[in-house]
Amino acid sequence: MDRLRAMETFTRVVRAGSFSAAASQLGVSRTIVSKHVSQLENLLGVRLLNRTTRRVSLTESGTAYYEFCARIINDVEEAELSVTKLHKEPRGALKVLAPKTFGVLHVTPIVNAFSKRYPDIRITLILSDNFVDLIDNGFDLAIKLGDLGDSSLVARRLGTTRLVPCASPAYLAEHGTPQVPQELEKHNCIIHVNQTRDGIWRFRGPDGDSSVKIGGGPSGNSVLFLRRAAAEGLGIALLPEIDILDELAAGRLVTLLNEYATAEYPIHAVYPHNRHLAAKVRTFVDSLVEGFKGASWDPTGTASQMTPAATILGGPRVSIPGLTRAAEPLTSKTGGRKRASRA
Repeated sequence: MDRLRAMETFTRVVRAGSFSAAASQLGVSRTIVSKHVSQLENLLGVRLLNRTTRRVSLTESGTAYYEFCARIINDVEEAELSVTKLHKEPRGALKVLAPKTFGVLHVTPIVNAFSKRYPDIRITLILSDNFVDLIDNGFDLAIKLGDLGDSSLVARRLGTTRLVPCASPAYLAEHGTPQVPQELEKHNCIIHVNQTRDGIWRFRGPDGDSSVKIGGGPSGNSVLFLRRAAAEGLGIALLPEIDILDELAAGRLVTLLNEYATAEYPIHAVYPHNRHLAAKVRTFVDSLVEGFKGASWDPTGTASQMTPAATILGGPRVSIPGLTRAAEPLTSKTGGRKRASRA
């Protein structure tokens, strides 16, 4: 027996005044209505209704039980309404995961604007370079840089960034500007320990692919630290273009080896698959897409304008069209979103 359904049927009989009227309102037969009430009476061991050929009336026990059932049914209806409203309207708690540097520089302004626009959403932004299981750790969505790999997560493309070698004008004035990747071996190179675990930087140029063993400079796991070290003249760093745009614009850093291609990283918002995506998640992802449209980096994946060392230091610069490849999508697109899956 579905006890809640039987309780709802019982309250409907009381309010309608007869089994037939209740059956008509519920869209079921009179026999079903009578069966549900009889099951409740058998379960409770009491008579709930006095039955006549024309109408029904409550017994003393039935009156007490009806008040209880009415409260239960009302609470259930309010709970269903609340959940439906929560799903359809952007409200509630939202937990977001983002990489540290990217989160500080690019996500926090969007989060702050989002919080002002949607005060009914309590957003928590966790910054970490370790990508964790979203469901197990209670995240509603994450921003991921790099390939999606084999994943059941739903992904929405936000843009693309690439690694660029860069240094301060002061460092280059003192140590010279490398013209080919192999010359990096003579320079102090600042290493991201997670990005360059084998101590090798890889490039593709007019003569094909090249790998260069680098070292000599400081190392760390924070892009913020590495770009500060490069801007203060400690050496050459290989950093995500998107994370050094302000340093390039201010002239504190300049890019090197612009005719050589380096690794590119797609940027996605990812979230667990759900047929009924909560409004708070959908609204925040839309805000990310809209917010990044106005960014100084190009969300379509094409390279943005940079300041090459050749421009500042007077050296030659060669442009080779088509050298830098756009990142290839790993998944099929459907309405602007895509499901990550192994090809």
